[in-house]
Amino acid sequence: MIEYIPENILRWTRLGMRKSFGGMMEDIVRDYEDIVILAADVASSAGLSRFQSIFPHKFYNIGIAEQNMVGIAAGLAKEGNNVFITSFAPFVALRAYEAVRVLVGYMDLNVKIVALASGLSLGSQGNTHYCLNDLAIMRTIPGMLILSPADCIEAAKCLEFLAGYKGPAYLRLTGIDGTPGVYKGDYCFEPKKNALLREGTDVIILGTGSILNECVRTSRALKQDGISAAVVDVHTVKPLDTDFLNQICRKYQLVVTVEEHSVLGGLGGAVAEYMATAGKHPHLLSIGIQDVFPKTGDYSYVLQQTGLSALQIKERIKQRLETD
Repeated sequence: MIEYIPENILRWTRLGMRKSFGGMMEDIVRDYEDIVILAADVASSAGLSRFQSIFPHKFYNIGIAEQNMVGIAAGLAKEGNNVFITSFAPFVALRAYEAVRVLVGYMDLNVKIVALASGLSLGSQGNTHYCLNDLAIMRTIPGMLILSPADCIEAAKCLEFLAGYKGPAYLRLTGIDGTPGVYKGDYCFEPKKNALLREGTDVIILGTGSILNECVRTSRALKQDGISAAVVDVHTVKPLDTDFLNQICRKYQLVVTVEEHSVLGGLGGAVAEYMATAGKHPHLLSIGIQDVFPKTGDYSYVLQQTGLSALQIKERIKQRLETD
């Protein structure tokens, strides 16, 4: 269990996960002498400018060359370094995928990939900067650990865990500046084990990433309509907490997955794949981005457009319960 929580977490919550990454690593690196960070010309965007000045021997700006960054990271890892690399999610996960698959995954190296502003976070910059299929492709790399924290508190705990973890890992950071925190105080983060946020008896909502804010609001709205909905934080997308899935298959009439990701191949796909092998199981409703390129707009607009606001999620759940 990871009980680490920094004192300045409230300031980081206002900044959001992406801009707080560097500040989080300033605290963590003091306990891990072998850590080095590589960035693809995103020091400022990742909050790493101060880190770079304090720890110049632990930071390398590779420039806008994500595939090359992965190759350098692999070489540093082979020499015994504990390597973190970072860039915006579509570039480090999609553009550099082949390099990640061969140089990090196939070689089973100690490289942690920190994907900034995944999902719809960069709303106004459009589909070139949305990242809606990174979970799907990273899941296909054998041995790749995938973490998707709900807020800054959990992101800090994920980074603390990854600092001591040996092997390939992908950390998916979502949300925007000022995204409300899901966790209001400290809690014991248990890697590879789902975290129950709200109790419920009728429906269970499995969410991953900052969209969990909307999932909690959905649960509250459903309660007003007489529907009891549990909410679960699936911070570890790979490997799935299959013990937990086995338990809920026997308990709930409807399982709902919610993600700021394509409905193809992400959390919903992973849960469906497992439940299909589990024998008797409840119905599954997968909520995410449909098989479309969303229209460009600010973050709140794009969430609304793609059906990921709390009230829209609530209506989808109610409609499914009525038809089941």
